Amino acid sequence: MYDILRSAHSGLRWLVLAALIIAIVNSFGKTKGGVTFTNKDKKKALFALIFTHIQFLIGLALYFISPKVVFSGTSMKDDVLRFFLVEHVSLMVLAIVLITVGYSKAKRITMDGKKFKTIMVYYIIGLILMLASIPWPFRNLGGSWY
Repeated sequence: MYDILRSAHSGLRWLVLAALIIAIVNSFGKTKGGVTFTNKDKKKALFALIFTHIQFLIGLALYFISPKVVFSGTSMKDDVLRFFLVEHVSLMVLAIVLITVGYSKAKRITMDGKKFKTIMVYYIIGLILMLASIPWPFRNLGGSWY
């Protein structure tokens, strides 16, 4: 079960990143105003939100069954164990909260330009936090490209 969830979590990472980038790029050019916030624009932001939440649920399940998450006094002294126990989960939860807040705020805004700007700002901050907390192979935390 662990291997299936880990593979799904690692593979879905690319869909989450792609969906966030698509939503950000879509919003970027439309923040000046004069452009209508269409159903297509809403769906791009919504799919990024949905993929992010699915990724969170898989990650939450992994958090409690992963051998890399060790609840002990020595975990904070080990870079890899501390990363997965505290750093990865904390930054990812913060990123997901920001993305969710951004989408929710944008839904309530009436001016289309401000909707695009809200999505763009919150999604960019969420994306930066995610990129910083992914265990990329070059960080020597036991992560891989897939």
